[in-house]
Amino acid sequence: MSRLLWIVLLLAVMSVGHAARASENPAAPAKSPAAGDAAERRVKEIAILLDAGSSAEFKKYAAENFSPRFLNVPMERHLDFFLAMHDQTRGVELHSIDSARPNQATALFKSKLTGRWVSLDVRVEADAPHRIAGLGLVPNPPAGAPSTRRSDDEIRQELQTLMQKLADADLFSGAVLLARDGVPIFQGAYGMANKDFNAPNQIDTKFNLGSMNKMFTAVAIAQLVERGKFSFDDPLSKFLPDFPDPASAEKIKIKHLLTHTAGLGGFFSKPWQDSSRALYRTVDDQMKRAAADERLLFEPGTRHRYSNTGMLVAGKVIEVASGQDYYEYVRDNIYTPAGMSNTDCYELDKVNPNLAVGYEKHYGEDGISFRNNLFEHVMRGGPQGGGYSTVEDLLKFDVALRSNKLVGAESVKLLLSAKPELKSPRYGYGFAIDDEEKIAGHGGGFIGINSNLDMFLGSGWTAAVMSNYGRGAMIPQQAMRELVLADLHSSVAPATGR
Repeated sequence: MSRLLWIVLLLAVMSVGHAARASENPAAPAKSPAAGDAAERRVKEIAILLDAGSSAEFKKYAAENFSPRFLNVPMERHLDFFLAMHDQTRGVELHSIDSARPNQATALFKSKLTGRWVSLDVRVEADAPHRIAGLGLVPNPPAGAPSTRRSDDEIRQELQTLMQKLADADLFSGAVLLARDGVPIFQGAYGMANKDFNAPNQIDTKFNLGSMNKMFTAVAIAQLVERGKFSFDDPLSKFLPDFPDPASAEKIKIKHLLTHTAGLGGFFSKPWQDSSRALYRTVDDQMKRAAADERLLFEPGTRHRYSNTGMLVAGKVIEVASGQDYYEYVRDNIYTPAGMSNTDCYELDKVNPNLAVGYEKHYGEDGISFRNNLFEHVMRGGPQGGGYSTVEDLLKFDVALRSNKLVGAESVKLLLSAKPELKSPRYGYGFAIDDEEKIAGHGGGFIGINSNLDMFLGSGWTAAVMSNYGRGAMIPQQAMRELVLADLHSSVAPATGR
């Protein structure tokens, strides 16, 4: 999960981020909500504050108008949320408000920087003075907005204009690629790979994948299933009879590890945070840490809970079943056959050419500052995430996977389909799945890391974005998704360029 969405969810103390909430067409008249509606009034107040961008005014407003429970969230986090949103929009224009739900309202407004649509959710207390009990701001195009197919030239120009705006505003640092049938329509690199030395990002700069390594781990598992080493239904006990304990190892199946339904946790515990990163260089090193913390949280196959530990354990299964070190196996069986020469889990205390340093923006009353993530990140990534790649290599991975170069067609279908029967309706085997829009892929996020791969199933479209800013990938990812979906859904033919 990207840090931006994590902040939104933390601050909300409610469920936010539903893409269909702001359903009005911008071309249609705005609704006229009931006069005196408290939630609508609060939305307008927050929108005014966001447009002004004054930290002092926001802090004063929050202290006087947020509920006591909402103020339990440290003011620093509230302020970070507010200033980050102002930074990303540079002010907003209010378009319409949906106040159909009790004690809650959603405003649709336009970013003054990019012209893109953003929605703001506000929930208020039921009783007067109706203080704000939760809020969330999520980039979101309005449902029903006109979609017109663009020519390749128009797509290229639109992305070039957007990316230059984001780069000039220092909201994006990284690389972007949009391709059809394996051929890039647009690609570009922006910002600095290393701010200390003013080293610019290039299209082949290696960026951190975050959780995107999970895709490679799942493909490796599918390869070993095809080779008869085990099945997706085999119990974990076949390979790790005591993890996390003998009884649990009998219940957990390989397919549970790949769908985040095994009942395992997150691996990145407080003991891990307090320990030296230099201790974790192999899968076994990481497994020792996981074994010290893990207990089954629920019966496998009954719930979905995102689990870094589950994918780490899948990596250990690969080692046991193949007889190879995880890193060697993935390098030999995925990166090399796919032609991914700039992808690996590099050891960060060694010399690694053309590796981007991750940066996180910090917002304060004195302005914006940057901190790198050198002391936050793992020394070496693993099956669950933390490796490095390029947008070009991610395209190569998609092409190799969907052309059955890495696994057969049936395995590709298994990997790229959701598993509702396992309580995993939006996740397949190592891939996030959007069944409605027919998109499979994965994102990655951490301090100074934000990357994403979208593979548009049933078409040849691929969208990859990798950023060494903690919030960097979200707007480019959404923009490319909108352009592709407009191409796939619209009956309006492009004017030129095809």
